[in-house]
Amino acid sequence: MRQRFKGLVKTSIILLIILFLVFPINAISNPPSKKNIYLLRVEHYLELAANDNVDIFHVRYVFPPDYGYQIPIVMEIFNDTTAGLLNYRIEKDFCEPNRVVNFTIAGMHQGEHKLLHFTIWVLVENFEFKDIPRDTPFPKKSDLPDDTLEWLQPTKVVQSRSPFILLKARQLRMGNDYIFGYAENVSHFIKYHRFLLFLLELKLGLLLSQDAVTTLFINGENVGRSHLACALFRSQNIPARVLLANNDQGFWTQMHYMVEYYIPNYGWVLLDSTKGETPYATKRQVINRICSIEDERDTKRDYIFPFMTGEERWIWLDTDKVQPYYVDCRTGSKSQMFQESKVSIDTITADYTILRTKTVFHAYEYFLGRNLDTENAMHLNKAVDYQRQAVHILAEDNDFYQYTYFMDKAYNEYLEIDI
Repeated sequence: MRQRFKGLVKTSIILLIILFLVFPINAISNPPSKKNIYLLRVEHYLELAANDNVDIFHVRYVFPPDYGYQIPIVMEIFNDTTAGLLNYRIEKDFCEPNRVVNFTIAGMHQGEHKLLHFTIWVLVENFEFKDIPRDTPFPKKSDLPDDTLEWLQPTKVVQSRSPFILLKARQLRMGNDYIFGYAENVSHFIKYHRFLLFLLELKLGLLLSQDAVTTLFINGENVGRSHLACALFRSQNIPARVLLANNDQGFWTQMHYMVEYYIPNYGWVLLDSTKGETPYATKRQVINRICSIEDERDTKRDYIFPFMTGEERWIWLDTDKVQPYYVDCRTGSKSQMFQESKVSIDTITADYTILRTKTVFHAYEYFLGRNLDTENAMHLNKAVDYQRQAVHILAEDNDFYQYTYFMDKAYNEYLEIDI
């Protein structure tokens, strides 16, 4: 374990040396450009209900991955947590770069409700995809990287080979030879088609299956629109996948659903399925999970309002005696994202701090929850405390330099851990 962490440290040091060797030379003739950095926070109320007595059990919950323009920083447990929390760890999921936080709970009695109340801090570099190519033609399968091909497959909720989907895709593609123009047509369509019918369904609480074909006929919630968008993209040989996220819509939710579609020689591009907008800026959400094809195949198709428990999986329990408790986003489990801070900082400082945050987070996830001796546990606790000081000073004072100072101190504490 020590050797693995040393490798991470060595890589980070090399990158830092390159950073400071290259940027000052360029800065002599060119004033440093700016980057917009956001501190986002996702707060979760996870309420658990026991239908029988249960001993120690585990709850695995999605955790934001280090992905694209976001880097997790630290997680905090609130004092009003009533669940008997024995331990928690951040673990790799079967599909990289996804992560889960694994809570070990002491046990519950039949009929009990217990609360896990926690927040996750995430650093996000804003990117608005202004350089997106508008003249990339529709791809052939041979044009696509192997690691994107998974997201061309049809599934039971993304029926990309349905005649109805193919017909609608042909209509949206008509007169358009390029991926981005087609994506704009798709994003507008998924929001506005049969919108009044959707409002009626919402008012009556009669939202039905959120698969792509059903959503094509009667519209749907953001999960259904995401499935429909993915089906329309995949039908035209464009890889597309659902993202679980928490976004800035300003009210408590269960989880938000978005889409990424792939443009060859450029990369993945965000589409928001509620606003019907693409490209979509990275500052507006925390991505919790990149849904694999297996996630789609394990999707719950019903969407009756009081039971919003798994359009894509984001909670896994190792007992059937306990269930997440949902009612209406006022009672029971809920979550929301908050923008805590924004700074516009020179590129050199921003790149250094982003790299430092990555290094500290990966050390944090590596050591968190491990059995450490007293001295090593002391260094871990100090490091985590510095991470928390960093996020709070950035949130309260907008002080990016003090944030970096405390993240450096956290990094130094991780270097002292010897196992």
